[in-house]
Amino acid sequence: MLSCAVLDDYQDVARTFADWRPLSGAVDIHVFTEHFSDREALAGALAGFDIAVAMRERTPFDRWLFERLPRLKLLVTTGMRNASIDFEAAADKGVTVCGTGSTVGSTAELAWGLILALVRNIPQEVARFRDRGQWQTSVGRGLHGKKLGIVGLGNLGARVARAGIAFGMDVCGWSRSLTAERCAEFGISHAGSLDDLLRASDIVTLHVTLNAQSRGLIGAREFGLMRRGAYLVNTSRGPVVDEAALIRALRTGQIAGAGVDVYAEEPLPLDHPFRSLDKLIATPHLGYVTEEGYRVFYGHAVEDISAWLAGTPVRLLGKN
Repeated sequence: MLSCAVLDDYQDVARTFADWRPLSGAVDIHVFTEHFSDREALAGALAGFDIAVAMRERTPFDRWLFERLPRLKLLVTTGMRNASIDFEAAADKGVTVCGTGSTVGSTAELAWGLILALVRNIPQEVARFRDRGQWQTSVGRGLHGKKLGIVGLGNLGARVARAGIAFGMDVCGWSRSLTAERCAEFGISHAGSLDDLLRASDIVTLHVTLNAQSRGLIGAREFGLMRRGAYLVNTSRGPVVDEAALIRALRTGQIAGAGVDVYAEEPLPLDHPFRSLDKLIATPHLGYVTEEGYRVFYGHAVEDISAWLAGTPVRLLGKN
C-alpha cells in the first residue's frame, strides 16, 4: 500500500471536508496538524511517503527537500499556483505535481473584513466592551466618498473594486500591466503610477501575485508617499510589503493603520512585533480558509491521487 502525507492541516479537517474512501485499500493517509519549521525534521517525517498533499505555500518544496525524499512520486498542492515548489527539481526527481481548483472571492471578502475592522476600530471596541465594560471609546471613519486604491486588478482585485463602488467609494487601480481601458470596464479610474495611487488613497489594498517585480513593492519610500491618515491592507503575500518598513510606519504614525493576513514567515513567530502593534489588525492567513474552499481543495486532492493511480493524472503543474 502507498502512503500519503497531508501536511499543515492546522485545524485537523482534511478528513472531514473530503471523502477519502475512493483511496481505501490503495493509499494509507496520514495527517500532520503541526507545521514543520525545522527542515531536517520535515525531511525525516516525509522520507517514508510516496505522496504528499501540500496546503498552499505553507511548506516549501525546493530541490533540497526533493533530493531527500526518494520515495516521493506525487505532490498535490491546493490551488493551481504555488511559488514555493521548485518544479524543475520535481521533474528532475520524477515527481508528478498536480493542483486543485479553488473557491472564488474568499480572500477579497477577508480584505473587506480587514478594511471595515480598521476604519471602525471593531476589534478594539469589542475587546473594551467585553473585557472592560466600556462603551463607545473611539470614533470610526466612514467609507463613502473615500479613495480606495487597489494594486492589482485581477480576479480578487476586481471583486474588491466592485464592493468599493457599492460602498460609494472613489476607486482607482494600478498594476504594471493595467490599462485605463481595463479600469473603465469596472467603472474605476486608472492611477498613472503606483506613486500616484499611494499619494491619493485613503485605503490601499494589495492584490498582486508574488514575483521578482512585486517582492518589496511597498517599502519605506512608498510609506512616505502615503497620507498619514491612510490604511494599508495586504492579503496577497507577505514579502510584497517590507515588514520592517511597515513596523516603522505604524510606530511613527506615518500611516493610520494596517490590516495584514500574510507574512514573510508563517506561522508568525510568537515574538514578532506584529503581535503587539496597536495600529495593526493581523489575522493568521485566513484569506482562503473557508469550509467551501477546503471542500474543493481536499476533494480535488482525492481526485488527483485517484487519477494518478489510474495512470491518467489531472490538473498537472510545472514541467510534468
